[in-house]
Amino acid sequence: MATLTGYKEDREVIRLEREAVIPVLKPRLIMALANLIEQSADRADFLKLCKRVEYMIRAWYFLQFEDLMQLYALFDPVYGAQKLEQQKLSSQEIDNLEQNFLSYMFKVLEKSNFKIATNEEIAVAQSGQYLLNLPISVDESKLDKNLLKRYFKEHPQENLPDFADKYIIFRRGIGIDRTTDYFIMEKVDMIIARIWAWIMRITKLDKLFPKKTTANAAPLKKDDEITDEDIQDDLYVERIRIEKMDFRFLQNLASKITIQEPTFDRIIVVYRLAGSKTKKERGIYVKHLKQIPMADMEIVLPEKKNPSLTPMDWVKFLSTAIFGLAAATGSIETPQADFWVIIAVVSTVVGYCAKIYFTFQANMETYQNLITQFMYDKQLDSGKGTLLHLCDDVIQQEVKEVIISFFILMEQGKATLKELDQKCEDLLKEEFGERCNFDVDDAVSKLEKLGIISKDQIGRYYCAGLKRANEIIGTTTEELVLKARQEEGSPKNM
Repeated sequence: MATLTGYKEDREVIRLEREAVIPVLKPRLIMALANLIEQSADRADFLKLCKRVEYMIRAWYFLQFEDLMQLYALFDPVYGAQKLEQQKLSSQEIDNLEQNFLSYMFKVLEKSNFKIATNEEIAVAQSGQYLLNLPISVDESKLDKNLLKRYFKEHPQENLPDFADKYIIFRRGIGIDRTTDYFIMEKVDMIIARIWAWIMRITKLDKLFPKKTTANAAPLKKDDEITDEDIQDDLYVERIRIEKMDFRFLQNLASKITIQEPTFDRIIVVYRLAGSKTKKERGIYVKHLKQIPMADMEIVLPEKKNPSLTPMDWVKFLSTAIFGLAAATGSIETPQADFWVIIAVVSTVVGYCAKIYFTFQANMETYQNLITQFMYDKQLDSGKGTLLHLCDDVIQQEVKEVIISFFILMEQGKATLKELDQKCEDLLKEEFGERCNFDVDDAVSKLEKLGIISKDQIGRYYCAGLKRANEIIGTTTEELVLKARQEEGSPKNM
């Protein structure tokens, strides 16, 4: 979960919940653990066990993933309609199949450590600005409102976002995005905005335009509760924005600056387009994206409306023009009209109106560039490709959890569930410099299913020896296939 934690010396800090995903690549993890084993014979047995564990876990999930892919083939936005026609299914049967597909897919997403983005997290993400400075909204008339609504009615969940009946956003992993540039227009815009805010305060017109309030995601920490150690921890990320910077000096305006924003490392968006009165839409869209800055997460929304000036911008624009015209007219009618005062008033009004217009144009250009980047750089895959990626993700994560848990029991002896959880997290931190909320329950469940660990009378887990563990699992089908291939390619058969 992402929560706005507070401020310290004008630093905006976001607290990020530790993820359960293990970020270390599986080959690196296995080789690093194998190198910690002193005996070469044990090292070879450990590598064999790792392969057999992966083969077994793949076999367990094969049928479930096969069902998922077959169901998606019926709801593929491109070819699904043709396949549904061939099946000659009733409307009720299709409704049941699409709910089964969502159920399978959401379970795979959960196994792959994806979580539904909540209102709280979205409020925190939208509480700041990064590269995207335009109000982005969804054209809800183009989205179906029945598919997800029915699913969550049958499978109720807590903390669902307000838009959960139209589309759903899953997120996983946290990163940091930094951008270094001159940001000339943004700096000028910010300075003009500060000057205008000062004028509004002096004239007391700011009461007519109340500031936007940001939903409090969580109680903010006091300044003295946020320490430098917290900020160095990966659970606390500083959000560096132009609005918080000091531009009182000319060199700050002319030099490059670096802004920083936490990112959602992976995002998956699920939705369906609205059908027409004559034809019901059945295609289900699944989009997979990477490294999306939190403050710019509107870029992933489906069926976005074209950005335009907001009603408040128009009110400010017209109010400023009327106010400026009235002030200038009043100054002219005064017997001792000061020419420079009139020029100052008119210049301020024209400058602010120009600021609104040119800021919007600059933001539109940025928006177009971000959309292009989104299409080429940020979108990993969609549809079937996303599902295949998810299936492999589940296998990779579960293999790593099982291997780490077995290695700890093998090297450090008996341990309770709590002790094993802590030791696994310590291993990842000490050997790989990574932190995660290790899912020890799932790992132990898999090890028990494999039959290579046991539990004593006082609740401590212990593992079988390496040779015995390999014997318990036995020779897998994959090993027999590999052996047959090697024999076919041997010189004897040439």
